[in-house]
Amino acid sequence: MSIQVEDPRVIEFDVRTDEMLVNMGPQHPSTHGVLRLLLRTDGEVVHEVTPHIGYLHRCAEKIGENLSPPQWIPYTDRMDYLAGMNMNLGFALATEKLIGMEVPEKAMTLRVMIAELGRIASHLVGMGAYGLDLGSFSPFLYAFREREIILDLFEEVCGARLTYSYITVGGATHDLPASINIPPGLASLTGRDPHEHVSWMEATEMFLDWLEPRILEYHTLLTENSIFIKRTAAIGELSREDAISYGCTGPVLRGSGVDHDLRRDGESIYTRMYEGYEYEIPVAPFAKAPPEAVLGDNWCRFYVRMMEVVQSIGLVRQAIAKYPTAAGEYRVPFKLNTKLPSAECYLETECPRGQMGFHLVGDGKAAPLRARAKSSCFCNLSVTADLCRGCLLADIPSIVGSLDVVMGEIDR
Repeated sequence: MSIQVEDPRVIEFDVRTDEMLVNMGPQHPSTHGVLRLLLRTDGEVVHEVTPHIGYLHRCAEKIGENLSPPQWIPYTDRMDYLAGMNMNLGFALATEKLIGMEVPEKAMTLRVMIAELGRIASHLVGMGAYGLDLGSFSPFLYAFREREIILDLFEEVCGARLTYSYITVGGATHDLPASINIPPGLASLTGRDPHEHVSWMEATEMFLDWLEPRILEYHTLLTENSIFIKRTAAIGELSREDAISYGCTGPVLRGSGVDHDLRRDGESIYTRMYEGYEYEIPVAPFAKAPPEAVLGDNWCRFYVRMMEVVQSIGLVRQAIAKYPTAAGEYRVPFKLNTKLPSAECYLETECPRGQMGFHLVGDGKAAPLRARAKSSCFCNLSVTADLCRGCLLADIPSIVGSLDVVMGEIDR
């Protein structure tokens, strides 16, 4: 088939191809878990993407209807397993809202400290894995090196490194340790003696002092890298209107220019935790964006997360300074057999990937009549078809990775 153009001496040939259905995942590393993408392609051009979920089937919500709230905390860990502390916090606050529990200032300060460290750890994984998706291996190693120290600190607090069950109804299971050995990874990076005893908060400040200058290195390796910019800028553009229409939240929403964060704009039972703290909400567009970037593209979503790490470092520092003089105890006791009132509640909190909501219905028994979770990743993943339509096959990892989904949160 030949097509005549303006110059009759030039003839362009259209190479005829056949549409193909290509399965990408769940074995593909860039699908970030058990996600199957069904691609309809014409050569290298992707005409349609259909995400298929439903491989986990852990029945977490139905299990929640047969356990008391403190017993269900471990199941929230396994929803977003990269941000278990934040999942614990959301469900604990929802339960406290249902029963009308007031948490002391000390417990709220502790929660801010732990939740923001969890946000840093989650975004470090997102940064490193995204670089790996696009062919950059070194940032992945650096990100996991830093995250390992946060996991060491969490292990000192609660004894676990991935699924913590630490933040619970009424506060937290334990107070912060008064004395620990400097974590081996942190000791080797800072040149300190690993057998030296410091308080947990001192070790955390030591880590933050070391992490903060590393942020500039991450920007050099990825954010400002010309290859990274070509793979992310002006690709996967999500407009402000579409982001709102699809119900996107978190960095995906703020990357499209919507200034909304539940730490500031949520319900009072959640926002009062952050009263008195100074922090900013990173929202696109950014003054430091490369000329190629456009509002709502992959680059903007990635940069929001990088800026959130900086803000979380500041929040943890402020919580550490506030904790020694905070009033009250680290926890209000809550018994397993405490009867839930015949009422219902719904609460959303700002987790690293967006707004995670928990709905509880009580009927006078210790276990709730209904327990449901609303996933931020489910809504964020739903825009995949629109973002990928008309892109090239090589752009799929870039687009899906920019959404930073965790499948355990989507398929419950």
